[in-house]
Amino acid sequence: MNKYHTIKELRSEENIPDSNSGTIFHGVYFIKKKTYKLTKHEDTYLMIEFSDATGKFATNIFSNNSNYSIFDNLEEESLVKIQGSISHYNNQLSPLIKVAQPFSIDDAEKESLLQNLIEVPAESESELWEKLINGVNKIKHQELKLTVENVIKSYETSFRISSAAISMHHAYRHGLLEHTVHMLVAAESLLPLYKEVDTDLSIAGIILHDIGKILEYEGDISTKSSRAGLLQGHVVLGYKIVRKAAINAKLNEDLIERLEHIILSHQGEKEWGAAAMAATPEAVFVSMIDNLDAKMGMVQRTLRNAPKDTEFSDYLPGLKTKLLLTKPNKKN
Repeated sequence: MNKYHTIKELRSEENIPDSNSGTIFHGVYFIKKKTYKLTKHEDTYLMIEFSDATGKFATNIFSNNSNYSIFDNLEEESLVKIQGSISHYNNQLSPLIKVAQPFSIDDAEKESLLQNLIEVPAESESELWEKLINGVNKIKHQELKLTVENVIKSYETSFRISSAAISMHHAYRHGLLEHTVHMLVAAESLLPLYKEVDTDLSIAGIILHDIGKILEYEGDISTKSSRAGLLQGHVVLGYKIVRKAAINAKLNEDLIERLEHIILSHQGEKEWGAAAMAATPEAVFVSMIDNLDAKMGMVQRTLRNAPKDTEFSDYLPGLKTKLLLTKPNKKN
């Protein structure tokens, strides 16, 4: 039996032996998304998006494929073991599935595959959480600190695990925590440059700016919008969480309004989901750092999962371009 190949290895075919029937691979992947579609002749087929810790790819399973019934009966977030051959469609990896069978988490654990299946940040969850709590402890204003602590206490489990997005940035387990901590680290370096920005309010705003995402999304492996996420969105959900915590902490009305404004405006532009344009020094500061880390998070993830000896990434919607993957040549 050939070894299981990661999606990163599929994108770098040199790691996969050739056979007479094409470039064959064996892999174990999550079904990240399953969509029923119709051909031009109105025959039903499946578009399946597979994922592991190193990336994702999508391919179509037509009704005449012997594996169609297997995928028809499997739910999103299921594991599946497949044998396929490398293929591309519109310059995107889109393998042909030859053999498929359900696979279990227990099977994955027995074969030591889980670390290749679930994408997580480079830093451990415990390291990130410690940095987050250190950020909370730097807030000197007692009621503002208590507001943040109230939220952390109520939503710790979800905060530690949640993805920061479905697909755009930090879209993996613990991604929200990583994004928040990286913003805190960036703010700590930048705040000395901007004396007009209140440190306590900025730190509180950074920690809480995306807290609504813990209610906006659901799913352990395949992140998708919840009912509340679809009907309200994380900006409104976060506003409600923060307002309740601030009132319980007896935060004064001015600081409540300013903290709420950071939540409502952090998306930067109304067409991006902001309820208001950033109109305080702290809101502008948090919004800009949020945008910076979101984009650099896309860069870091792309570089981390890039196949060897590949010059450019696939098109990245969040950056509106492909990314040059090679390092600068510093030789004269």
